[in-house]
Amino acid sequence: MTTFPSTFMWGAATSGPQTEGNFHKPHQNVFDYWYATDPAAFDAGVGPDTASNFYNDYEHDLELMAQAGIKGLRTSIQWTRLIADFETGEVDPDGAAFYNRVIDAMLAHGIRPYLNLHHFDLPVELYQQYGGWESKHVVDLFVKFATQCFKLFGDRVDDWYTFNEPKVVVDGQYLYGWHYPCLTDGPKAVQVAYNMNLASAKAIAAFRQLYPETTKQIGIILNLTPAYAASTDPADQAAARFAELWSNNLFLDPAVRGHFPAELVATLKQDEVLWDATAAELAIIAANPVDVLGVNYYHPVRVQRPDVSPKSLQPWLPDIYFKEYAMPGRVMNVDRGWEIYPQALTDIADNLRLNYHNIPWFVSENGMGVAGEERFLNGVGVVQDDYRIAFMKDHLEALAKGMAAGSDCRGYFVWSGIDCWSWNHAYHNRYGLIRNDIHTQTKTLKKSAAWYAKLSATNQL
Repeated sequence: MTTFPSTFMWGAATSGPQTEGNFHKPHQNVFDYWYATDPAAFDAGVGPDTASNFYNDYEHDLELMAQAGIKGLRTSIQWTRLIADFETGEVDPDGAAFYNRVIDAMLAHGIRPYLNLHHFDLPVELYQQYGGWESKHVVDLFVKFATQCFKLFGDRVDDWYTFNEPKVVVDGQYLYGWHYPCLTDGPKAVQVAYNMNLASAKAIAAFRQLYPETTKQIGIILNLTPAYAASTDPADQAAARFAELWSNNLFLDPAVRGHFPAELVATLKQDEVLWDATAAELAIIAANPVDVLGVNYYHPVRVQRPDVSPKSLQPWLPDIYFKEYAMPGRVMNVDRGWEIYPQALTDIADNLRLNYHNIPWFVSENGMGVAGEERFLNGVGVVQDDYRIAFMKDHLEALAKGMAAGSDCRGYFVWSGIDCWSWNHAYHNRYGLIRNDIHTQTKTLKKSAAWYAKLSATNQL
C-alpha cells in the first residue's frame, strides 16, 4: 500500500483553447487562425471551433469531474477571450463574465481553481503586428493581460501560473515546424525563450505588487523531459548534458534560481546566437523566482552524440549538439510515439530536491493518450481503460519514491479530466478520465474515473 499525505491535491489539467471552443471570442489565437486558413493541417480536419464545448457545458462537466474525484482543476484563461484591446488591456465584458461563472461553478463543486495564463495560444494579431514572442513589446502586453486576470479573479483564485510549457512554443513554432507559424530558425528560438522567461518574471512582479503579503502563490508549468545518455561514452554524456541544459534548464533555472545556466549561456555566446538582454531585465528575472513549480511529465529524451560535429557549416539549431536515440526494448505508448518510463518521475523529484532548493512542486500533467478507445467500450458504454490506470499507478509509485526521499511534491494532476481537442492532432488520441463523444458532446465516466475517485478519497494506491 502506497499512501500519500492527507493534504495531497488530486486534480486534472486542461486548457481554455482545448476545451472551451471559439464561442463569442473577440479575437483569434494562432491556432484559430491556422485552422481558418489551413484546415488540412489538422487531424481529420477537426479544429478548435467547438472543442469539448466547455463554454456551454461547464456546469455539467464540472459535476462529472467532481464525481471522478478531481479536487483541483488547472485550466487557462484565453488572452483572446478576456481582452478586447491588447494595447490598453481593456477587458471584454462577456469574456470576464464567462470566467467569473466558471470560477464560481468550480468552487460550488468543491474544485479548487488553478489558473494558467498562456497555453500556446498567443493572439495571432500580436504575431502579425510584432512577431509574437520575438517582441519585448508583446512581453509588456502579456503583463497587462496578466494584471487584469489577477485583479478580476484574485478574490477567489489563490493558485496562478504564468505559462504552460513555454518550451513547446520554442520547439513547435520556431524550431521544428509543428505549430504555427512553423518556422525553423534557431536564433529566433533563442530570443523567444529569453523573452518568455522575461514575461513570466514580469508577470510575477505584477502579481506580487498586487498581493505583497498573501497565501496566494504564483508559479510556472514546465514540461521536464530528463535527458539520458545512450552510453557511458564521454561524447554521448556530453550530448545528454547539452540536451538537459536546453530541454529543461533553459526555463527551470531562471524560474527557480533566478538566472540562466552559465554553461548554456557560454555555448550560445560562443555560437553567436545569445539572446538580446539588458542588465535591468536580468535583474527582474533574478528578483522574481516562482513560489511553486508545476511539472508536466510524459516521457524521457534519450540522446547520443550527433552524426556530425557541431563545428560543421550548418544552420544553428540546438540539436547540432545531440541526436535522439531510440533505446532497444523500451516500453512505448505506440499510439502517441512516446516511451513510457515512470522512473523519470523519481529522477525529477530527486533533482528538484537536491539542486533546486527542494522547491514546492506538483505533477501538473501526466497521462496516456490512446487512439480508438471505442474498441474498449463494454456493453454499457463504459471505456475499460485499464492501460490508463496502470500508467497512472506506475508513475505515482515512482513519484512516491521521490517523496519518500524528501521531495516536496504537493499534488498530482492527470491530463486530462475530459477528452479534449489537442492542437493539430485534434481527437486522434484520447486522454480523459471522462469520454467525450464529439459528435453529440455526450460525456461519460470511464473506468479510470472510478479508480481515480477512490484514489482521491483514500490517498492510497
